[in-house]
Amino acid sequence: MDIRNATFADIPDIQAIYAHHVLHGTGTFEEEPPSVEEMTARFKKVVDRGYVWLVASDATGVLGYGYYAPFRERSAYRFTVEDSIYVREDVRGQGVGKALVVRLIELATAAGLRQMIAVIGDSENVGSIGVHASLGFHMIGTMKSAGMKFGRWLDVVTMQRPLGKGDTNLPT
Repeated sequence: MDIRNATFADIPDIQAIYAHHVLHGTGTFEEEPPSVEEMTARFKKVVDRGYVWLVASDATGVLGYGYYAPFRERSAYRFTVEDSIYVREDVRGQGVGKALVVRLIELATAAGLRQMIAVIGDSENVGSIGVHASLGFHMIGTMKSAGMKFGRWLDVVTMQRPLGKGDTNLPT
């Protein structure tokens, strides 16, 4: 498996992976899959601002993708990012997501960022919660019944991990 920066050529595969999660999963609360054009716009918005979007791939194609982007738009949050990870259905549970999160943590730390937040759809999403916990993320809260999808209420789990020196000093 190779982890590399995503390119525009990867977007159709990225869109297909995400569309599957939109239509069949509760890790995202979107209910209509975005088009390739919309995913291109989202990709461009992240990378044009200097943030990171990665893909994991092998001979079969894109296995999964992940990126980090601003947690919130206000300047006070400028050292905090949110990660997003989606893995192709046929390779879930094989370490792709974890490898992507590890690389995102490395790159965000090298960029001088101080906190990474994971906003995880569905408190029953034990895969994502477990991957993040195994990499040093701590549970910081659960928003009960914050969304509705597939005719049921879903929680949102928030996890957080310090990067580099975290909050032990002020960035220079």
